[in-house]
Order: sequence, then C-alpha cells, then structure tokens
Amino acid sequence: MSDRKATLTFDEKSVELAIYKPTLGQSVVDVSGLGKSGLYTFDPGFMATAACESKITYIDGGAGKLMYRGYPIEQLAEKSCFLEVCYLLIYGELPNKIEFESFKEKIRSHTKVDPHIENVFKAFKPDAHPMAMMMAAASAEAGLHTVNIHDREQRIDTIIRLIAQAPSLVAMCKRHNEGLPFLKPRQDLSYSENFLYLLTAKKEGEAPNKVLAEALDRIFVLHADHEQNASTSTVRLTGSTDTQPDAAYVSGIAALWGPSHGGANEAALNMLKQIGDESKIEEYVARAKDKNDPFKLMGFGHRVYKNFDPRAKLMRETCHEVLKETGVGDSPLFKVAMKLQDIALSDAYFIERKLYPNVDFYSGITQRAIGIPVNLFTNIFVLGRTPGWMSHWHEMLSESYKISRPRQLYTGAAQRDYVEMDKR
Repeated sequence: MSDRKATLTFDEKSVELAIYKPTLGQSVVDVSGLGKSGLYTFDPGFMATAACESKITYIDGGAGKLMYRGYPIEQLAEKSCFLEVCYLLIYGELPNKIEFESFKEKIRSHTKVDPHIENVFKAFKPDAHPMAMMMAAASAEAGLHTVNIHDREQRIDTIIRLIAQAPSLVAMCKRHNEGLPFLKPRQDLSYSENFLYLLTAKKEGEAPNKVLAEALDRIFVLHADHEQNASTSTVRLTGSTDTQPDAAYVSGIAALWGPSHGGANEAALNMLKQIGDESKIEEYVARAKDKNDPFKLMGFGHRVYKNFDPRAKLMRETCHEVLKETGVGDSPLFKVAMKLQDIALSDAYFIERKLYPNVDFYSGITQRAIGIPVNLFTNIFVLGRTPGWMSHWHEMLSESYKISRPRQLYTGAAQRDYVEMDKR
C-alpha cells in the first residue's frame, strides 16, 4: 500500500494516483485506474512506464549497477557459475550443496532432445540463419509438451527443460549450417563444457577446452537477465495470455533477433570487419564523430547504463583470457578491436559522451576467438537469457496478473462513409 499520492488535474477534474516506493530505484505512480476518468497515458517505447512488479533483477543505469536477486553481477561472475545463477533466478535464493547437486542432476536428465526436433532442422537449407532454426525448434517443443501453467512444479520443470536443452538446440543450428552430424549430450561434463563439446567437437568423446568453456560460462552469467528489456517484456506479455511456456519462450527469441537488441554484438563485430585494418581506425573514428556521416560505432555506450556497463569490465577480462588461450590476439581484426578500445577509453569525445566499450563489444570478440560464427552470436544470447525470460514468466504466473493490453493514441481518419466505386 502507498501513503503518498500524486494529483493529476485536467479539464477541471482532479484524479488522485497512488505512489509506490520500491526497494531500490525510482518510485512509480499507479495510473492503472486512470482510464476510468477518460484519460490514458502516452509513453512510446514504455520508457517511463513500469508494466510489472518484479523481485528478480535490478539495474541502476546511472551508477552502473546490475544485480540478480540482490547479488551484484561482479560477485556472481567472479565466484559463481551459470547453473547456480539459474537456480538463483528461478528460486530466489542461492542453493546449498545438496540443492545444487539435485538441480544439476535435473538439468542432466533433461538434456536429450527428442528425435522429432532433430527432424525440424532437416527442413532448413544449409545456409539458413540459426535464429530461424532456433525459433522453429523451440516451437516444435510446444507440440511435445503440454504444461499446466498454474501448477508451480510443472512451471519449474519446464524452465529446467528449456535450460537443459538450449545448448543442444544452439549447437544443432551451427552443425546443420556446417553439414556436421549432431552429437549426443555428455553427462560427464559441466554445462558449459558440454555445450562447447556439442558445438565444436569433430568426433564423439573429444575433450573440450576448459578455458574456453569457462569463458562461455561467464558470458552466460553476464547475459542471464537484464530486467524489463524488449525480449523479457515480450515473454511476459505473451505469457499473460495463458499461452504454453514454449510459445512465450519463442516470442522472446523473436524479439531478441533484432540487431538493436540481441544482435548488437554481431553488429559490433561486423563494424570491426568494415574497418578492417589499424591504419583505417582514425578515418572511421573521424566519421563516427561527424554527425552527418551515417557510420556508427557499434558496441559503445548503452541506452541503460549512463556511466559504464558493469558487465563490460568482466567481459574484457574474459576476452583477454580467451585471446591468450587461442593465440588469435595478433590477427588484424583483434588489433583493430584493441586499438579502438584504447581510443574510446582515452579520447575526450568518447569520455564526454560516455561512449565506453560495452559488453556487446567484448562478447563478440570473445566468441569469434572461441570459433563461434558471427551468425550464431544471438543464439548464444538466447541460451544465456533462457533462465531470465522463464523466471520472469514463472514470477508473473505466481502472482495475480492481467492480460497485457496497451492503449494507443489514434491519429487516423475520423468516421467516414463508404462510397462505392464506379465499376463501369
């Protein structure tokens, strides 16, 4: 309940609106009942609208803070692992040893993909985009599982299944593109080691590189959730219709595919390819500073974080570890990336505008060094964001909720009469 009120006055009317104070962050004005007075709010992009109440993730863009269930992302990335973060997002608390072992066993028991799903990939051309295949495979899952969405245990089992099978689905997208046979998941490997094995192994039983697997695990942790972004909000909106969980999941994949969202790291790497060589960096930096030039530096700054992206420093450390392990740091592409990074961190133009390298800049470089093709980057993002999306879906269904139904500011034609055309 709120003991504070805001008063909105219009057309000689006054409406009292409750003000709610959060644990952290800005207070919100409850305008849910405003429509009864004959007025709606107008907020394109929902930039100033809280569409839900959540206890999962908190972002302070001004201070550069990101927390999952109250735990700073820096602590989780350095001390935890992806599956522990998955448990935290789903259940709200970190697991003890017994709980974690049980959770990992449940994950292992759900890793096998149904043969019918394998057949979905055969319908695609070899050069089909991996995100198109991912959406189709995830949609096909809805035909194999019927979930009582109002049963808490069934919801949690569904989230575990999606987390468990995401590595196989992403790997199958890549292997279909490359004409390679699908591999069976391995129970003797960690979650991220198994994913790297499924993704890159040339033969069954091949040992994955542990340094690269750990780098992937950190990428997953850093991308596990990010509050009410476009794809998470899409999953919640779709889920509000009481649709099946796999359908809500697919809607998140579709939203993430956009280059302004999940495709940002792919765009950053394509920019580096466009620059091509260290000798051209000054030319492109000058173009980026020219407001009349269409060239944009991708992977710099962030629409939420106004000072720095807390994930970027962690991703930068991982990036350098991977470059050292793979020995590709001397390639022209990575030389361009590192020099561009140094300019952005020292040039007054970038500093004043807070155009620091963000997590997408480093994650793209890191994935490329691991050997992941550029068109698979967004699929990797899907894998990492799976627990976040579905924890929000689970949270919404755990409380009272309404079907999402945004309003509009209609500016089309007023009512007019139909005039039959002359058919002579």
